[in-house]
Amino acid sequence: MSIDFNDLELDELQYRLLNQDSEVRRIAVLELSDFADESHIPLLITLSHDNIPQVRAEAARALEVFETETSIARLIELLSDDDSQVIHAAAQSLQNLKLSRSGYLLLAKLDHHNPSVVAALFSALRELRLPESFTPALTALSHQNAHVRKEAIGVLGYLKNPDALPELIQLVVTDPDTEVRRSAVGSLGFSDDAKIIPALLQGLVDDSWLVREEAATTLGKLKLLPTLSALVDAMYDDYWQVQIRAARALGRLKQSAAIPVLLKALQHIISNVRKEAALALGEIGDPMVLADLEAASHDSDPDVRKSVRLAIAQINIHQVTTETNSGINAET
Repeated sequence: MSIDFNDLELDELQYRLLNQDSEVRRIAVLELSDFADESHIPLLITLSHDNIPQVRAEAARALEVFETETSIARLIELLSDDDSQVIHAAAQSLQNLKLSRSGYLLLAKLDHHNPSVVAALFSALRELRLPESFTPALTALSHQNAHVRKEAIGVLGYLKNPDALPELIQLVVTDPDTEVRRSAVGSLGFSDDAKIIPALLQGLVDDSWLVREEAATTLGKLKLLPTLSALVDAMYDDYWQVQIRAARALGRLKQSAAIPVLLKALQHIISNVRKEAALALGEIGDPMVLADLEAASHDSDPDVRKSVRLAIAQINIHQVTTETNSGINAET
C-alpha cells in the first residue's frame, strides 16, 4: 500500500532514513520510492552511498523512475559497486529506463576490469538496441567470463544483425558453458537463414537438456521444414520439457509426417506432453486423428481435455474450410 508522503512528518522520515538499523533505512527508502518527486533525488543519491548493500540496492531501484542526468550518472557509478546485488539493481534500473543517452554512458564503461560489471552493462544495453553496441558485444563473445558472453549474446539477439550469425553459430557448437550455448541457440531465432539449421540441430542433441529445450523452442518459432525429422526424434528425448517444445514446433510445421509420434505422445505419463501433443494435432488439422482425440477427451487431466476439445474444433473448422474452398474451385 502506498504511503501519502504529504502526511509524513519530514523530520520523522529523515530520522528513519538515518536510523542505525539498516532494515529501517531500507524500508524507508522503499516508502520514498513510491513518489516520483525529483526533489528526492539528492536524498536517494546519499542513500546510494550507504554502507549496507541492501540499502544501496534499494536506492538504485528507487532512482529508476527518474530520467535526470544526475540520477543516471549515479546509477552508472553504482555499476562499479563492490556488491553484486547493487550492480544488478543499478543495471536493471538503467535497462528499465530505456534511454539512449544512458546507453552511451554504458558503452563508455565496457572496458571495466570487473567481469560482473561488464555483464551488467551488457544486460542494461540489451533492450536499448543501440547499433553502437554491436561491435563491443561481438568482441565480448570471446570474453573469458561466461556471464559476459551470455549477456553479450543477449545484445546481439536484440540487434538482429545477421553479421553476428557466424560467431553465434560457433558458440552453439563449441562454447563450454551451458548457459552460453543456450543463449546462443535462442539468439539465432531472429534469422531464417538456412545456415543456422546445422547449429540448431546440434542444439537439439546437446549434452544439456536446457540447450535442447531452447533449440526446440527456437525451431518452433522459425518453422524450418528441414528440421522436421530432428524434431520428431526430439519427441523421444529423456526430458519431458524438451518433448513439450518439440511437440509445439511440430504443430507449427503442420506436417502429417509428425502425426504418429504425436499420437503416441497422447498416451504420455506427463500431462503437459499430452496437452501439447493434442494442440499440435489440432494445428496439423488432419481429420484422420479425430478418433484418437475423441478417445483422449476422457483424459484424467482437465487441461488435457480442454486442449483435446480445442484440437477437435480446430480440425473440424479446417475441414469445413477445405470443403468450402474445394466447392468454390469446382464451380469456378
